[in-house]
Amino acid sequence: MKRLLVLVAVLGLLVSLSVVVAILLRPDLPDAPTASNEKPPTGLEKFYTQDVSWERCGQNTCAMVEVPVDYSKPDGETLELKVLRVASEGKSGRVLFVNPGGPGGSGAEFARTVAGSLATEMKNTFDVVGVDPRGVGASTPLECLSDEKFDQFIAIDPTPDNAKEIAAGDAAIRQMGEACLKNSGALAKNVETYNAARDQDVVRALLGQKKLDWYGASYGTQLGATYADLFPAKVGRMVLDGAVDLSLDNVGSSKGQAEGFHRALLAYLESCVEEGDCPLGDSIDEGITTLNAFLNSLDQKPLSVPGGRLLTESHGFFGVAVALYSQDSWPMLTMALEDALSGKANALMYLADAYFERQTDGSFANNSGQVISAINCLDSPGGSTTEEVKALIPEFTEVSPVFGKFLAWGTAACAAWPLESANPQQVAKAAGAPPIVVVGTTRDPATPYEWAQALASQLESGVLLSREGDGHTAYLLGNACIQSTIDNFYLNGEVPADGTVCKE
Repeated sequence: MKRLLVLVAVLGLLVSLSVVVAILLRPDLPDAPTASNEKPPTGLEKFYTQDVSWERCGQNTCAMVEVPVDYSKPDGETLELKVLRVASEGKSGRVLFVNPGGPGGSGAEFARTVAGSLATEMKNTFDVVGVDPRGVGASTPLECLSDEKFDQFIAIDPTPDNAKEIAAGDAAIRQMGEACLKNSGALAKNVETYNAARDQDVVRALLGQKKLDWYGASYGTQLGATYADLFPAKVGRMVLDGAVDLSLDNVGSSKGQAEGFHRALLAYLESCVEEGDCPLGDSIDEGITTLNAFLNSLDQKPLSVPGGRLLTESHGFFGVAVALYSQDSWPMLTMALEDALSGKANALMYLADAYFERQTDGSFANNSGQVISAINCLDSPGGSTTEEVKALIPEFTEVSPVFGKFLAWGTAACAAWPLESANPQQVAKAAGAPPIVVVGTTRDPATPYEWAQALASQLESGVLLSREGDGHTAYLLGNACIQSTIDNFYLNGEVPADGTVCKE
C-alpha cells in the first residue's frame, strides 16, 4: 500500500509540473464563448444574458454563472455554478457538455477526465464543459453535517437488528436533512434534478450553443434525460451511459442495484477462484458464504484500524462495493479481503474511504457523500416503513445473499428525510427530441443493464447500445466498438442501429 501511495505522489508531482509548463507555453486564454442571441424564457432574461467572466484554472478556463435557487421565484435568492471548459484544439465552436455519477459528482472535474480520454478527432472538435451541479463541488455548496458527524453517519448500522438501531438510523437521516436546511436554507429544498437540468440550459445558452450535445454517465443519464424532457427542441447529440431507470421507486431501484451488485460479485468471484488462492474460498458458492459471514461478523464486532477507527459493517459494504465498479479494482479487493479475514482492516477501510473521498486527516474532499442523500430524497420522496422493509428482506436476499439485506434497508433511507421538493423526478419521454443513444453494460453493478433497456424504451427517440462486459458505464473504457460508435455519433451524427451490441 505504501508503495502505491508513493507512486501516486510522484505522478501527482509530474502532473503539477506539466500543468506549469503548459501554462507557460500557452499564456493566453482561449477565445471566450459568445452567448446565443435566442430569446430567453420570460422572467429569466437576466440569467440567460448575464456577462460571464472566464479565468484560467490550471490548463483550462473556468467561470461562475448565476442562476435562481428556485426557478418559480426568479427574482428571489440566487446561487453560483462552477463551469470548467477544456478548450478544443480546433475552432469548430462545438461544445460537449458532460456530467458524472452520484448524484453529487463534480461535472467540472469530470470534464477534465473526459477531455483527457477522448480520441484525437474528438479533442480537435469539441470543447468539453462540465458544470458542478447546484449544491455540489465548487458551485454554491449544500452544507449539512460537519466532517466528524458525517463520519459517524457513515458508520451507522446499515442492517439494524432491533428497535433502538432502527430509531438511530431514522434519527441520523432526519438530522442530516435538518442540518442541510439550517446551514443552506432554501437551497436544501431545491437541489433536485429538475432544477439542475434547468441550470444546464442557462449554461448552454451562455456558451452560445443552440443545441446541447451531452455525455452523461450514471446519474448524468438521469440529468440528461430530465433535460431532454424539459427542453426536447434543444437536444443535440445526447449519449446516456450507464442509464438510470426513471420509472422506478425506491424499492425498484434498490432491488435493481441488489441484482446488479450480485451479478458483478459473481464475475469477481469467478475471476478470483480461477486465479487460485482466492481468500474467499475455492468456489463461487463458498466465496458468497465467506463474504456474507465476514460482513455479518462486522455487525457484531467491528475490526480495529490503527488510529482508533473501527471498520463497521457499513464500511465493509462500501469497501467491497466500490471495488466492484471496475474490473481494474479486483486485485486490490482480493488483497483487502485477504487482510481483513486475518483481522487487518486497513486496506478495506482504505477502499471504503475512497468511496466517500475521505482523506487521511478525517476531512472529506467534497460533499458528494451528503448531497447524494439530499438529491435522491427530493427526487424520490418517501420510503418503506420498518414492517415493509422486513417483508422485503427475503425477496432481496434471494436476489443478493450478500448485499440484499443492506439494500432492502436502503429503501427506507428517505422515509425520515424532513424536506420535500415541488419537482420530484418524473419519467422522461423527451417527445420531439432527436435520437438519444442509451448505453448499458451487461454486468454493470451500479446501474443494471435492465435500466438502460428501460430508459431507451421510455424515451420516444431512445436507441439502445450495449456493451457485453463488467464494470460501470461503457464509453472511454477501452472497448473499441463502443468508442468508435459513440464518436461517430458525436462527430457525424450517425445514429447506431437500435439494439447494437459491442463485445469485449
